Amino acid sequence: MADYINELLEGRIDFEGQKLVEKLMYYVLIASTIAAFITGLALQSLSLTFGTMGLSVAVLAVAIIPPWPAYRSHPIKWLPASPQPGKK
Repeated sequence: MADYINELLEGRIDFEGQKLVEKLMYYVLIASTIAAFITGLALQSLSLTFGTMGLSVAVLAVAIIPPWPAYRSHPIKWLPASPQPGKK
């Protein structure tokens, strides 16, 4: 259990996870901006527009900031270290 908590706190994600987070962030921010604008325009409320956008940013932050296991599903396979000449 302690290893799992330590792994979560390290915050490591792989390159495929970074691509997924970037796409998720891009699409959710665009969709929430459009939804907030339409909601605010329809109800003529600027505070509702900012509230909708703020809520969607907060939900998005919970979804993308922690290193969820879905963002770590493609681990990097490094090459073995090659011996350096002159060192024994």
